[in-house]
Amino acid sequence: MSQAIAEPVKPIQTGAEYIESLRGRKLRVFLLGERVAEPVDHPMIRPSINAVAETYDLAVREPGLGTAVSPLTNQPVNRFLHIATSPQDLVLQNKMQRKLGQNTGTCFQRCVGMDAFNSLYSTTYEIDEAHGTSYHERFKAFVTTMQRHNYVIGGAMTDVKGDRSKAPHQQDDPDLYVHVSRRDENGVYITGAKAHQTGCLNSHWLLVMPTLRLGAEDKAFAIVGAVPVDAEGITYIYGRQSCDTRSMEGGTLDVGNANFAGQEAMVIFEDVFIPWELVFMDGEYEFAAMLVERFTCYHRRSYVCKSGVGDVLIGAAATIADYNGVERASHIRDKLVEMTHLNETIYGTGIASSYQAHATKSGAYICDDMLANVCKHHVTKLPYEIGRLAQDLAGGLMVTMPSEADLGSAETGDLLRKYLQGRKEIATEDRLRILRLIENMTLGRNAVGYLTESMHGAGSPQAQRIQIARQMQLAFKKQLAKTLAGIDDAAAREEIAAELDGYFARVFEVEKRF
Repeated sequence: MSQAIAEPVKPIQTGAEYIESLRGRKLRVFLLGERVAEPVDHPMIRPSINAVAETYDLAVREPGLGTAVSPLTNQPVNRFLHIATSPQDLVLQNKMQRKLGQNTGTCFQRCVGMDAFNSLYSTTYEIDEAHGTSYHERFKAFVTTMQRHNYVIGGAMTDVKGDRSKAPHQQDDPDLYVHVSRRDENGVYITGAKAHQTGCLNSHWLLVMPTLRLGAEDKAFAIVGAVPVDAEGITYIYGRQSCDTRSMEGGTLDVGNANFAGQEAMVIFEDVFIPWELVFMDGEYEFAAMLVERFTCYHRRSYVCKSGVGDVLIGAAATIADYNGVERASHIRDKLVEMTHLNETIYGTGIASSYQAHATKSGAYICDDMLANVCKHHVTKLPYEIGRLAQDLAGGLMVTMPSEADLGSAETGDLLRKYLQGRKEIATEDRLRILRLIENMTLGRNAVGYLTESMHGAGSPQAQRIQIARQMQLAFKKQLAKTLAGIDDAAAREEIAAELDGYFARVFEVEKRF
């Protein structure tokens, strides 16, 4: 693959074709201190590739959910590559995300690219409007080509940040934020690193974006561009996940979820070239905040994917209760009800954010920012309680049971089948498999995506609280109370009118549409 994008002989359609498209790229990937010859075949990496492959297979099986007609090509495209042009488009994104969470029980790694597409579509339009640049047409051409190839797009936003008390230009080492290191008549070169990048190895292209609001002295860091994953100068250092080497031991029981997993890696750029036609921001520092805020608005609402993973965990908890013979106990049922209540709270706030979308100047629709932040803030808390309740229902055997090798041993296997039996009609091995799945999702490899990534992905909890605080509309709410209490406060009316020009005005317009 090169940065001159050739038209494909045949676009990728199925998960199997996607997996084959990743072969032979000669990526510079390091895992456990060694360079990986072919990531597709590495047992620690392959489950994450399988999870992305499911996004292709879903589109084949359920095209109404997994595809949309692109206004750029007038052809059906994978929904992860689609620019949302209505609230219904955003709602269907959420429904697709929940379904994929149910199908994989983990992170399927394409939401960052989808949300980057949508946020860049509107932001480039408004940069051009302000500066007379041509970023939007460049970006539309790039999106169209990606749709025709049916590629996976990864987003690269989170810089390593160095000293958090300093702006990018104040860092002792400028490479702690990705920046333009040099330029020539053909394009720009970037240097720096992006941390914990979801699905980066499993993508075909990366969209490199700034990570925070920038000032005038940070122009070199205000760079957005597209690079192929196998571009010269990129090094990937694969991130560790709890219990990840179980996938290298042979067998499937101890892994918990042998087929699917997530992926994060550090991406290091060393003088990586981006041609001008793939540059979508270059020094327009005042638009960095718009891009980041729009991306996080889409992406925080995208965390409805955790409700799909939650569905799997609730199912696992209910199954182990059944296998243990306690499924009818009232306190067991009550815990399952609580898990379901929490899970649907995540989904409800996320999908409400999509339903209350509004159009940007570009014509692309963006979801409701307040509800997107409420959704993500729930995600920083509620999966932990769902996980705690799942562990409660599982019992201590989840973390003390012997290994699959012990179960297969001629000397210990029969003993384990005898003494770890639950209900007599349930195979002991099936009981252990469900327990390992719960362990995987609450302590093991896929707990990375369900718990810790739920805390810190798309901004840690305080980031959502800041956005919520900005949009609380306290003057409006105080006036509601004063009016009902019979208090006349004329001085507050101007402040209230200004507030109504923002968030609530959009909400009222949405309510009229529905």
